[in-house]
Amino acid sequence: MTTRRRLDPAERRSQLLDVGAELFAAKPYDDVLMEHVAERAGVSRALLYRHFPGKRDLFAAVYRQAADRLLAASEIDPAAPVLDQLSAGLDAHIDYFVANRNTVLAANRVLSGDPVIQAVITDELAVLRQRLLDATGLEDGSRRMVSTALMSWLVFVRTMCVDWLTHQTFSRTELRDMCVGALTGALGAVVDLERFGAGAGFAEPSRTAPDSRTALDSGAGPDSVTAPDSRTTPE
Repeated sequence: MTTRRRLDPAERRSQLLDVGAELFAAKPYDDVLMEHVAERAGVSRALLYRHFPGKRDLFAAVYRQAADRLLAASEIDPAAPVLDQLSAGLDAHIDYFVANRNTVLAANRVLSGDPVIQAVITDELAVLRQRLLDATGLEDGSRRMVSTALMSWLVFVRTMCVDWLTHQTFSRTELRDMCVGALTGALGAVVDLERFGAGAGFAEPSRTAPDSRTALDSGAGPDSVTAPDSRTTPE
C-alpha cells in the first residue's frame, strides 16, 4: 500500500476523485474495485467509504467533475465566431472521450439506466443548449424551434461519439465533420449561419435577398464533486 499522507477532508476527497478517474479510465467499470481505489490512494477502505458510500457514488462524482471541467473549457464568447468556438468545444469533448474511453462507455452503456449518472449527462446537455441558444440572439418564435433542434443535435452528438468509441469505423475528423454538418443542416433553413460564424449571432435570414449562406465547419460534449465536505480535521 502507498504511504498514507495526512490531508484535510477537501484535499483527501480531491485525491480520491483523481485516483478514481485514473482507474475508471484505465479499466472497464466492472473491473474497478473500491479496494483498488483505496490501495492506489494509500488510504483504508473505511476512509474511502466515508467519502463515497459505493463505487457508483465515486463514479458519479468523477463523471460530474469531468462534465464541469468540460463546460468550463467550452464557454462561448458571443463576440467571437461561435462556430469556431463550437468546433473547439467538440474537440475538447472528443479529446476527453478518447483519453477516458472506459469512463464514457460506462456512463452511456453500463450505467445507462442509472438516474444519478444520467442526471449528470442531462445537466451538461442543458447547459450546452442554453449557451448555444443564448449565442443565437434569437428572441422571437424561432427561439423555441432552435432550442428543440439544439437539444436534438446534442443527443445526436452523444450517440455518435459513443458509437465511434465502441466501433471506430470512421475517423475522428469524419466524426467531427458529421456532427458539425448535422447542426448547420438543421439550423440553416431558420437562421443566418454566415453571421453566426462571424460572431454576430444568429439573425433571421432575408426572405427577399438571395441566400448567401455558406457551409461552415465547426464542432462542440463528461464530472463534478457533490457538496463539499465541511470537516476540517486532517485524514
